[in-house]
Amino acid sequence: MSSTQNLIRRIIRNPNIITSTSLAKQLHAQILKIKGRFHSDNSIILSVYSNLNSLHDSVLVFDSLQSPPALAWKSIIKCYTSHGLSNQSLASFNEMRALGIFPDQHVFPSVLKACTFLKDLRLGESVHGCIIRLVNLLDRFPERRQIPEHESHLLRCIESNSATISDELEEKGRMQFFYGNVEREAGGNVDVNISASAYQSNVVMEDRATGKIDSVRKVFEMMPIKDIVSWNTVIAGNAQNGMYEEALTMVRKMGNANLKPDTFTLSSILPIFSEYADIIKGKEIHSYAIRNGLDADVFIGSSLIDMYAKCTQVEHSLRVFHLLPKRDAISWNSIIAGCVQNGQFDQGLWLFRQMLKEKVKPMPVSFSSVIPACAYLTTLNFGKQLHGYIMRIGFDDNKFIASSLVDMYAKCGNIKTARHIFEKIDMHDMVSYTAIIMGCALHGHALDAIRLFEQMLADGVEPTYVAFMAVLTACSHAGLVDEGWKYFNGMACDFGIAPGLEHYAAVADLLGRAGKLQEAYDFISSMKIPSTASVWLALLAACRAHKNVELAEKVVDKILMIDPENMGAYVLMSNIYSAAQRWKDAAKLRICMRDKGMKKRPACSWIEVRNKVHCFLAGDESHPHYGKIKEAMNVLLEQMEKEGYAPDTNQVLHDVDEDQKSYLLHTHSERLAIAYGIISTPAGTTIRVIKNIRVCVDCHTAIKFIAKIVGREIIVRDNSRFHHFKNGACSCGDYW
Repeated sequence: MSSTQNLIRRIIRNPNIITSTSLAKQLHAQILKIKGRFHSDNSIILSVYSNLNSLHDSVLVFDSLQSPPALAWKSIIKCYTSHGLSNQSLASFNEMRALGIFPDQHVFPSVLKACTFLKDLRLGESVHGCIIRLVNLLDRFPERRQIPEHESHLLRCIESNSATISDELEEKGRMQFFYGNVEREAGGNVDVNISASAYQSNVVMEDRATGKIDSVRKVFEMMPIKDIVSWNTVIAGNAQNGMYEEALTMVRKMGNANLKPDTFTLSSILPIFSEYADIIKGKEIHSYAIRNGLDADVFIGSSLIDMYAKCTQVEHSLRVFHLLPKRDAISWNSIIAGCVQNGQFDQGLWLFRQMLKEKVKPMPVSFSSVIPACAYLTTLNFGKQLHGYIMRIGFDDNKFIASSLVDMYAKCGNIKTARHIFEKIDMHDMVSYTAIIMGCALHGHALDAIRLFEQMLADGVEPTYVAFMAVLTACSHAGLVDEGWKYFNGMACDFGIAPGLEHYAAVADLLGRAGKLQEAYDFISSMKIPSTASVWLALLAACRAHKNVELAEKVVDKILMIDPENMGAYVLMSNIYSAAQRWKDAAKLRICMRDKGMKKRPACSWIEVRNKVHCFLAGDESHPHYGKIKEAMNVLLEQMEKEGYAPDTNQVLHDVDEDQKSYLLHTHSERLAIAYGIISTPAGTTIRVIKNIRVCVDCHTAIKFIAKIVGREIIVRDNSRFHHFKNGACSCGDYW
């Protein structure tokens, strides 16, 4: 038995040699068999279980102790904290002190970490006071003084609290900095050269935020020995609070202290270069990571992916991602988000599918990144599959995901489901309100959009730049001129939001649609900010709708002065001349476009049938089922004419005879897509079609007839809004 006892004593002197729970249980069993000191001192095995992070076993052993010693308290507090049970950890700490057991320096890192998780700064400061008293006591016994690991945890506690404050201030302003050069030192460290005059900030942090940062700095400066952990804590805290100059300065000082930046350091400062799209300095950090063998780290990889994506270099992001030897959920999320944010929606969806195939469990942010891709591509079927998956794994109560779903369903034409999801959200924030208001606006539910905007104000949710864009769009699509003026004028007066180009364009569009063309012209001419081609194009489109050739000529001159190569201006003006049968003027414009190398974008419509997207151009005969499509269109045309339909050949912008004009109208891309949808889906199925330009007047009339004849709802989204055709009527009320 002596050999067993010796083995146990050796293990007790160095419990870290126990590397698995099964070995710990064997040791525990041996201790229980042996009487004497081993039998009564279960705090040693508790320490082993705690080191293995075995919460259940640790609690069982701790509860079996009648008078737990300091070692046992340290072990259970550490185990609670490591499992995220911060309240239990702090309760145990208080109970230990109430029992008169004085904590040593080994307890405080876990206690401060619990304060950090709870973001309880006041409690963290109280613990700091306790630490100071302990240090003063230890100063009387220098042989017991050890390097204070707790100080790095204290820094994190203060940083986490000030980061929360920084989040609150983020909406109040942005900080602008100009970086110094990132150079390579001979020792291989990253040297961030900073000049005080090279940094300018347009935001002054509130005292309550800077006060916490000052506390961090004070604690850091008082540390007798500063290791890599303490340096990284301060660097990360400064970066997270937008204090980029200080963060980069600290990196330089760390290098001067002969400490090499590690993966945590680099992943803390890379977001700085992401924020300001500084690709050159980001690449220098990437080079440093490669030279020092840090580029294979998933945290560095994720930071590099994000940095390149925000610098619009998504091809570099993909290269970094594919070179990672191991990919975790964060790296997958980074590359998916990077692709979607850079407009590579198909790539983002493909990567999401690959992530699922590799058995990587999605996080809530995964869905917030990929759902917008479904919204943009209007892939409703895949969006529904995502929604079902979200419900199965219990993420449907996440308000960020719910807001993304609201936006996705609205943009995919299902405003009813979007409204249903919105109503189920417990606490509506600005994102969810804006998504549903814009959804209602695009679907022609202008009064609902305005009601929701007013409800948002009543709920105390402060409107943003985008929220006003949404409500002005609603007013524009319904001709609510007085309401539009009220919201536009109230932006600056009531909420201090300066109108931007999008708001001016919305008001110009509102006035133009309502036929107030001269008022719109005067409004744009008196803008407080320089007008752009996009604002004038809104009026030019209204001139086409209201057939005002004279004003259109003035407007197109304004556009071409700003942007001589603006394709939209040439196309719209050519169409305006053609509608007025000024064929020579239209021909001159087309010749001018040809000489400039401009090519008009063809009208295109697409429809999703059985998870496959079918695309049609005007007059397109290339589809494999064109024969059946043509036959269905002829049958529909015959029935439409019986119902009173007559083609409006004025909508044909070509100088051809009437029969040819009728044929051109009947083969518009949206009609081909609708006919294919009718022959390819069961009776009663809603047909959803997307078109890249505005639906013409004749097609709008024809689709109303078709919806009534086939007894279906037909939803057509053009480049401006959604049209819901049902029972011979359209949701837009023929105002679009």
